[in-house]
Amino acid sequence: MKNIIILLLFLLSANIEILSQRVAFINSKTIREKFPEAQQAQQRVQSMNDEWKREIDAMQQKIDNMEFEIKKNRLVWTESERIAKENELLNYKKQRDEYARQVYETNGKFDNAITTIFTPVEEKIYAAVQQVAADKGFDIILDQSIQPLPYVNYKYDLTINVLKVLGVDVSELEKELQDKIEKDPRNAETESKVPRRRSRTDKNEQIKQERQFDERETPKTKPDPDEIKELSKPKNR
Repeated sequence: MKNIIILLLFLLSANIEILSQRVAFINSKTIREKFPEAQQAQQRVQSMNDEWKREIDAMQQKIDNMEFEIKKNRLVWTESERIAKENELLNYKKQRDEYARQVYETNGKFDNAITTIFTPVEEKIYAAVQQVAADKGFDIILDQSIQPLPYVNYKYDLTINVLKVLGVDVSELEKELQDKIEKDPRNAETESKVPRRRSRTDKNEQIKQERQFDERETPKTKPDPDEIKELSKPKNR
């Protein structure tokens, strides 16, 4: 029984701690699309990948030509010539497969290129996210482009803030974000529940109006002349 109570207290404290944490989100895909250095890195990797594919395609084309030649000359060549060509074809296929494996296997040329070129960019993005989270006082930052979020309030979208830290012009994105925030009915409800704070000028104006109203409502009566004469007569002792 004691252990159960301790467990419940632990779970309760954990839930309270989780609820007290401030959560926001970013869209790292948008950040990479708008960050010039990320686009340049992507272009470099794509260029290298295109070159590797061209080399593999050229090797495949040579294999196709060799196969066609063997079929065409099967009856013309001697047995030794045919065997030599078939062995040459087999060896060339092995070379193509080995080259493709070196490029695209795990930790191959393609993976190494991505790591070398993209790591500095990712480090800059990561540092910008940390800076924004610290400045805005958030404890957890989710990535909308990696994990599906069933609902988000775009008031807590820090994508633009991260891009600003990275030096990206976000004027168009700011307009789009503001539209999303205004269209969210929850934000409209929140604004309607928060009373407008009265400024000191408003308060002074209200006091002035109240005084003017009191002055209009209070009748200004003149003293009766007979009463003045009566009060001015000397009293008999």
